[in-house]
Amino acid sequence: MNALLVSALWGVIMMFSGIAIKRAATIRTIALIGIAILLGLNLAELQGWQLVSIDTTGMLQFETYSLLFNTIILAAVLCYVMISGSAMEKIGNNLSDYLALLFFIICGMLMVSAFESLLMLFLGIEIITIPLYILTGSDKKNLKSNEASLKYFLLGAFSSGILLMGIALVYGARGSFALTSVADSIRLSSSLLVSGMLLLMIAMAFKVSAAPFHFWTPDVYDGAPTVFTSFMATVVKVAVFAAFVRLFDRSFALQLSTWQWWVAVLAALTMLVGNVTAVFQQSVKRMLSYSSIAQAGFMLLAVYAMNTAAKEGLLLYAAAYSLATIGIFAVLTRMKDYSFEAFNGMAGRYPWVAAALAIFFLSLAGIPLTGGFLAKFYMIKAALGMSLWLALFALIMAAVSVYYYFRVIQAMYFKPVTQPEPLVFDNLFTAQLLVMALSVVVLGLFPEWLIGLLYF
Repeated sequence: MNALLVSALWGVIMMFSGIAIKRAATIRTIALIGIAILLGLNLAELQGWQLVSIDTTGMLQFETYSLLFNTIILAAVLCYVMISGSAMEKIGNNLSDYLALLFFIICGMLMVSAFESLLMLFLGIEIITIPLYILTGSDKKNLKSNEASLKYFLLGAFSSGILLMGIALVYGARGSFALTSVADSIRLSSSLLVSGMLLLMIAMAFKVSAAPFHFWTPDVYDGAPTVFTSFMATVVKVAVFAAFVRLFDRSFALQLSTWQWWVAVLAALTMLVGNVTAVFQQSVKRMLSYSSIAQAGFMLLAVYAMNTAAKEGLLLYAAAYSLATIGIFAVLTRMKDYSFEAFNGMAGRYPWVAAALAIFFLSLAGIPLTGGFLAKFYMIKAALGMSLWLALFALIMAAVSVYYYFRVIQAMYFKPVTQPEPLVFDNLFTAQLLVMALSVVVLGLFPEWLIGLLYF
């Protein structure tokens, strides 16, 4: 709760910092200090210490799981700003405004991981998405950015309407917005309640870009400035997945048989569409857009299974996926050409950057000794106890993903240089990239360091 309050306050501080401070490096430092404070407050609350105790009257509840998820989110945001913050300066002269919006999004993400009322879910989702509409269209001189922002706004507003309608139907059926009240009386099923539940599922599926509600994702991710695509495709996505799991676990767990097969279809279709379409992409940035859809399919297995392995796996998935994708996009922000050919011979010119990228792509593909492997293992293990066909299908889709991820690795290590213009990777950037890559490997070797915190 303390981190949520301070994130909103720090967003206001960032807004006014742009008036008094002109140096971009100083503004970034203020933002990093703010994120570090949020992370510290969240860790302190995880240990049972609170700066200020506030009675939310049952609207929010920060228990161990939500606090641990928030810790992963804040750590990922810290890595993101450290390694990609300088790229925001290239978008325009509004760095303080971009970072202020970032803190408001953090406020929404912390809210949706701990909501106990459907109203707080709606508010949290809107606090996340409205600043994202602005960040998507922040490159005013780029028509693709403007088009992406408009498309995201129109479809996002439409999905928010569906979410609100679902909440209204659930309230009409049960007379309460509280998750516990809905769950206590859920055994008395009604068509009104089931309709509301399905509308909530559709709205959340849109927010996490699950097929067939994914059509906005490639165009928005491709049109948005790369530095903000990195944020949307990683931290925001996993935060909304935390909300997705919390919603169905706390409200609709007793009607599992009613909605579980719908989620199974969503997960299978999302993995199929994301992986198969990614195979045919010629741009690494657009490939990563479809890859994020495929990864969403794997994370949907946590919603489908709704067991201990699923919840543990989602924590591991959030950490490994966020670190790997933020690292890859950080490299893309320093490149002008996003084609696969632009990576040709990178290992010869920039061996340490190529090594870090290789680890990131291996993790996304689910290769052993990386965090991504164990994340997918937990998800498939969670689904295996309930559906053999879905677990086998997920394995096949994981094998398909190896093809397009290894295309980049092949280009870096086995093809001659075709781009005469050298890239600029300073020592600090390379060191940060390597630390993130090492973290992905550590997650793969010692997952208990993260998962064990749930039972500490």
